[in-house]
Amino acid sequence: QVQLVESGGGLVQAGGSLRLSCAASGRIFSINAMGWYRQAPGKQRELVATITSGGNTNYADSVKGRFTISRDNAKNTVYLQMNSLKPEDTAIYYCNADIQPYALYAINRYWGQGTQVTVSS
Repeated sequence: QVQLVESGGGLVQAGGSLRLSCAASGRIFSINAMGWYRQAPGKQRELVATITSGGNTNYADSVKGRFTISRDNAKNTVYLQMNSLKPEDTAIYYCNADIQPYALYAINRYWGQGTQVTVSS
């Protein structure tokens, strides 16, 4: 069984910073892409950033230049450094990871439980 556990959310003033972490644990043979999504009240879940196992990154236009995704493969952990936060960044942030639990097994996408980020104006 695989689990993703997020941490680092909270309340911050506009212009501030937060760092989210997401650690994968359990039956893990390999991890391919990892990423962060967010869902604001009344809106659909949207992509924030992704990172491949080789370190290639992709960002939503709304966060480019402000957010940085990174990962520590030895710790099976992905991070999201969020700077210059805006009230419109307020949302529940979810991490995901494409994980192969055993060699030759299919890769499945797993999700964390979400962590609340609130940016006050």
